[in-house]
Amino acid sequence: MTVVRITRFRTDPANEQAMIEKRAALITAVRESFPGLTEARLGRLEDGTWVDHWYWQDAESMQKALAAGPTMPAAGAAFSLTTDVAAETAEIVAVV
Repeated sequence: MTVVRITRFRTDPANEQAMIEKRAALITAVRESFPGLTEARLGRLEDGTWVDHWYWQDAESMQKALAAGPTMPAAGAAFSLTTDVAAETAEIVAVV
């Protein structure tokens, strides 16, 4: 069953472009090491909070990548530019 990992965070406006570039590098690294990431979308809310949605083909694929995250240099680089990070996971139950 498809799942989505939703991560909310903030970044200094001066670091926005660097954060976007490091996020892209992280996505590339994850896809090279962990099959199952099908889509990643990034949005910015009106209050400046960023919302990142990563869609996975199943929870097992996502869990493997999450477990390895702390050892991935690209993850450290991307998250070094963020603050107030909070994440949650949802199972996709309907698509219209």
